[in-house]
Amino acid sequence: MSGCVFCDIASGDVPAEIVLADERTVAFLDARPLFEGHVLVIPRQHYETLASLPPPEVGPLFTRVRQVSAALPAALGAQGSFVALNNVVSQSVPHLHVHVVPRTRGDGLRGFFWPRRRYASQAEMAAVAQRIRDAVLALAD
Repeated sequence: MSGCVFCDIASGDVPAEIVLADERTVAFLDARPLFEGHVLVIPRQHYETLASLPPPEVGPLFTRVRQVSAALPAALGAQGSFVALNNVVSQSVPHLHVHVVPRTRGDGLRGFFWPRRRYASQAEMAAVAQRIRDAVLALAD
């Protein structure tokens, strides 16, 4: 897509520190990392959100996410990783990308999470779950 920096990275028109690439995906270091070794994994084709990613592309993308996540501890001495993606809200580049961030205990990562709350009742929780089940079934049609 014209004007998309991630498409330009995928095509090689914009330089990036590529850590893994194949015909469907590209993984590269985030230019503004949370921690050293913060990697973004993208589909080569332009899709803005996870919902717009065609089902046959989900497996290849997350296979690479899994591979990068598994490599970070050995590469960086991390104890684990944080894997996340945003859809529209907080998505600084409107091209689907998965963050794979190396983590260690006590690394100080704060503010990346939002306040949690409890449901007012089990009935409220059940009603929300039912609305989601209904929407999932509607999408399956």
